[in-house]
Amino acid sequence: MDLADVIALCLSLPGAEESQPFGPEVLVYKVGGKVFAIASPDDFPPRINLKCDPDRAMELRDEYEAIIPGFHMNKKHWNTVMLDGSLPKGVVPELVRHSHDMVMASLPAKLRPRVST
Repeated sequence: MDLADVIALCLSLPGAEESQPFGPEVLVYKVGGKVFAIASPDDFPPRINLKCDPDRAMELRDEYEAIIPGFHMNKKHWNTVMLDGSLPKGVVPELVRHSHDMVMASLPAKLRPRVST
């Protein structure tokens, strides 16, 4: 999966919005005002930071060389995923959805229904 596919997936998720609060070299994806993905398109290979369950984050880092502790993020809750083509098909989309789901679940109950529609 390349960066364009990841961006399209991020934007297709319920309530997702793209912004560039850190400048044009960093794409930030939020749901309900909370970040679920941060992409660095100018890096080679491109990479994306994704929120992850802490136990699962460790397992993924042990299993895949292309998944490392979140760059400039809380390393307990975030992974950086290198989009270098080395990950099995389906892993990146599943991790993007997992990140979005985790952030969606953390939103206040009043906000969740509005975002998911």
